[in-house]
Amino acid sequence: MIIKSISVDVFTFLSRRSVDTAGHAHPGDEKQTKMAMLRITTESGDEGYAFGPPEVIRKHILDAFARKVLIGQNAMHRERLWQELAHWQRGSASQLTDRALALVEQALWDLIGRKFNTPVYQLLGGYRDKVLAYGSTMCGDELKGGLATPEDYANFAETLVKRGYKAIKLHTWMPPVSFAPSPKMDIRACAAVREAVGPDIALMLDGYHWYSRTDTFKIGKELERLNFEWIEEPMPEESTESYAWLAKNLDIPVLGPESLSGKHFSRASWVKNEACDILRAGVAGVGGIGPCMKVSHLADSFGMNCEIHGNGAANLAVVGAIKNCAWYERGLLHPFLEYDDVPAYLNSIVDPMDKDGYVHLPQRPGLGEDINFEYIANNTVETY
Repeated sequence: MIIKSISVDVFTFLSRRSVDTAGHAHPGDEKQTKMAMLRITTESGDEGYAFGPPEVIRKHILDAFARKVLIGQNAMHRERLWQELAHWQRGSASQLTDRALALVEQALWDLIGRKFNTPVYQLLGGYRDKVLAYGSTMCGDELKGGLATPEDYANFAETLVKRGYKAIKLHTWMPPVSFAPSPKMDIRACAAVREAVGPDIALMLDGYHWYSRTDTFKIGKELERLNFEWIEEPMPEESTESYAWLAKNLDIPVLGPESLSGKHFSRASWVKNEACDILRAGVAGVGGIGPCMKVSHLADSFGMNCEIHGNGAANLAVVGAIKNCAWYERGLLHPFLEYDDVPAYLNSIVDPMDKDGYVHLPQRPGLGEDINFEYIANNTVETY
């Protein structure tokens, strides 16, 4: 299992997802979009893969860090290789980001799973083979019939329930939407969705990331009245003290941190300081599958759930391996987009959902992605 080479194929595919000036996803016109596939190959010809934005895994990242650390090493020594890469982040974190680190580590897990013909979630522990999904909406917009009004959210929530979802998480309006941020509009949307779906559907809110304590408290008290499952990232997460204050003063569970840097170390700080009731981690945000598992085990040690942030093969593998996670985040969803449409570089999506709201863990080896290698080869625009 000696690593021989590491390469990236950058290819194009058609997508209707766009991002606004603040980086939030919305539906848009169909356009050519670039994606990168990282490939790790051993001397025996075994390979592992991971997908991500090209800007995350540029050529200099491979040359300066990944190739130096991994080539000539045993792919089975994943933890040691991850630790050595993480050490290189000292003074270079702006280049070797946690997201880049996560992509390299995902490819190692995929390689090992493919080598031994075993799904990664089983290598990690294999706690379950299906999990309930919650429908996670895109942020609010100003598109007629989209997610422009509380009534739009209510109508879309009804559609999601008919589709089989047993839970829905709202991402509400954020700048550059003209009227955002607005606690009043957030509360109206949450109330409209609760009225539309009734008392038995679990609801969550992921609101504007920069609310003050007073605005957050006001929203949180209304969510308690509406029987929401949790409130997520309403304030800057660098202020652990603000979240400790919030968790102490609200009855509704506080979930976090979502986007805070610091891998599993910062999550340990949140637990110690009682800044949340439900811990949060995602593979890309904490630097890989391994540290994400560390966060979940940390939470388990304190009797807490750890909800995994985001969709995709790597996050789904973690969800399949742990007990203390209630949901898989399926999104981002919008009335104008069909989540189940298969992107051209795959033959099928990794997380189809059944009529009862369950996503079944893929049984293909590795991370379980059904990759269309022929399409990627025919549409590659750059290799390094």
